[in-house]
Amino acid sequence: MARQGKKSRNGTFWAKALERAHLGVWDWDLVTGDCFYSATWARMLGYDESELANTSDLWLQLTHPDDRERALASGDRHIAGLTDAIETELRLKHKQGHWVWVLDRGGVVERDAMGKPLRLMGVQTDISKQKAAEAELEQVNVRFRLALAASGTGIWHHDLAGGKSYWDERTREIFGLVSDTAEVERDHWFGYLHPDDKEAASRAHLVPLETDKVTAVQYRIVRRDGEVRHIESLLRFIADPQIRDRRLAGQILGTVRDITEDKQREQELAYAARHDALTGLLNRAAFDRLLADHIAAAQLLPLSVFYVDLDYFKALNDFAGHAAGDLALKSVAQGILGCLPATAHAARLGGDEFALLMPNCDAAQAGRLADAVLAAVRDAELGSTATSRKLAASIGIAFVDDVDTTVADALACADDACYAAKAAGRNRFAVFSTDTASGSGGLNAARIVADTVDAMEDGRLKLFGQEIHLLGRPWQESRHVEVLARLAARNGRLVPPGEFIPVAERFGIASRLDRWIIRTALSRHGAALRSGALTLGFNLSAQTLSDPQLWDFVDSVIEETGAPHSGIGFEITETAAVTNFDAAEQFVRKARERRCRVGLDDFGAGMSSFEYLRRFPVDTIKIDGSFIEHITQSRFDREIVLAITSIARSLGCDVVGEKIERQDTLAMLSDMGVAFGQGFLLHRPEPLERIVARATKGATARKAS
Repeated sequence: MARQGKKSRNGTFWAKALERAHLGVWDWDLVTGDCFYSATWARMLGYDESELANTSDLWLQLTHPDDRERALASGDRHIAGLTDAIETELRLKHKQGHWVWVLDRGGVVERDAMGKPLRLMGVQTDISKQKAAEAELEQVNVRFRLALAASGTGIWHHDLAGGKSYWDERTREIFGLVSDTAEVERDHWFGYLHPDDKEAASRAHLVPLETDKVTAVQYRIVRRDGEVRHIESLLRFIADPQIRDRRLAGQILGTVRDITEDKQREQELAYAARHDALTGLLNRAAFDRLLADHIAAAQLLPLSVFYVDLDYFKALNDFAGHAAGDLALKSVAQGILGCLPATAHAARLGGDEFALLMPNCDAAQAGRLADAVLAAVRDAELGSTATSRKLAASIGIAFVDDVDTTVADALACADDACYAAKAAGRNRFAVFSTDTASGSGGLNAARIVADTVDAMEDGRLKLFGQEIHLLGRPWQESRHVEVLARLAARNGRLVPPGEFIPVAERFGIASRLDRWIIRTALSRHGAALRSGALTLGFNLSAQTLSDPQLWDFVDSVIEETGAPHSGIGFEITETAAVTNFDAAEQFVRKARERRCRVGLDDFGAGMSSFEYLRRFPVDTIKIDGSFIEHITQSRFDREIVLAITSIARSLGCDVVGEKIERQDTLAMLSDMGVAFGQGFLLHRPEPLERIVARATKGATARKAS
């Protein structure tokens, strides 16, 4: 059987074998110069065997010009005995004009007695598909290398069997390694690790031995020049298929990327997310989270929470401009930081409001810190354009000693105490107490404003009035009433306006409250105003003055109710005017165009009362009650009242005095000669319906007589 098989391997057999293997055979006789090419070689190039002449240089004629020198050199080196065989890659031209890549392999098969080569034989294999795949792979590699270069990524690998590591050029640049060779010592990388990251980074680089997944790790290195850089590596184990134990063979392939700038940007973004851009203090969100954490950490209690509100900041901003305002806020922030102990924190809640928290703080410590903050605010730098202006602050302090206290309640209590500090004269601090908070039975500011909104809907907001009398004359000669509001708490107690109106202003519902008072009063008593039985005066908040739709609202209510413009008066305070001076001027102008009366409230208590008197053509000046209530004991107050009255008379303005609550005060005003034509404000408000009913009855009686 074996012998018959051997006899069957004739020329036909080998021809079939060459055909199946896509091999072209050449046979070159060095003595005669003849060269034989097999039919399979011709067909590999698209020719029939008869179409090509078997010349010794036929293959060279068909070889690509760029490959000829390399192909000839390969044969010459072998013939000269420099190589064991001919092996080269070259391109041959196909009959259709394209190039076919072939692998040419061969060698000497016959020599003479002296060993001189007489005959060479070889085969050429079509490797066009392989070369196309290599070209495609090279394109992928080029794109990969470009991507690595663009991303600044380096490549390294560690051979477990050989114990050697290899770093590419980019990796060496990242680590600051000056070397012309890719091979580095096995433990060289470990020497760069930051001391604090050595253990974790080393442990992470062992993880790939346990999985075929990619492992990501970040660590710091210290370069030889001392610079610290942040590095991100992606690692994967490439197994050796011949050896099952991962610890003995295979490679750990990794990338390195310098992410120092990314880390810095992350830190900057994280800082910006937690801090106020202008002052550098914590922002509201960060402060709320920090306060919640401190409350939850029971060992930090008692915790003091400070609510700091700057006094007169709006006036500074309007007078000197926003640049001066920003400078003041930054200076205040730096002053506050300078006061804080190491364990305390400060935040800017927005606008001119700040908050502080101090753990493990008793009343004495809180008081000392509050005094220091007040001094820092007074010493704040205001800039050259605001040299005549000064800042102060009102501070509210609340103590938290219960882990169930919410952040909102803690801040609301401190805010409520801040109102108490303002009410007591500003430039001071007050401590929150559930027994005395705003006199509202423990209700803090947030609860008061919520109750005020509900009261507008459920009828618990009541209208009251105070009659304006002419000294020594019956009220019927003036018939003017200042409209007030009283909040009926759910327990029935009346909450005076001094408690809920400032809270409404702080929480942004003052304009809504003013509109409710105006609409309700005119809707209920429009007929009394039309009959001339009385006139009504309304106090306006700063928010209402700044409302561009105010007069559209007032005009529409007057049209609905029939109340005359001349029966309505408005009072604005200096605080409201200074908040938006232009809006106040425009309001006064429109009011006088409609023949509504305008009064300047709390005159003399502000910083620029006479300036506003010059700018606003008002009908009435209401002297602040602080100058009236002690007039019998204070010569200074008497002189102020006389001066204001004299100026008002010369300008044709009526004068109203607040807080005339005692007979001796009334007698003193009469003795001063203020009595003629002047009014006073009764400090005994009563329900508006009662006053209107009395006025309407009196008007009816006068007409009947």
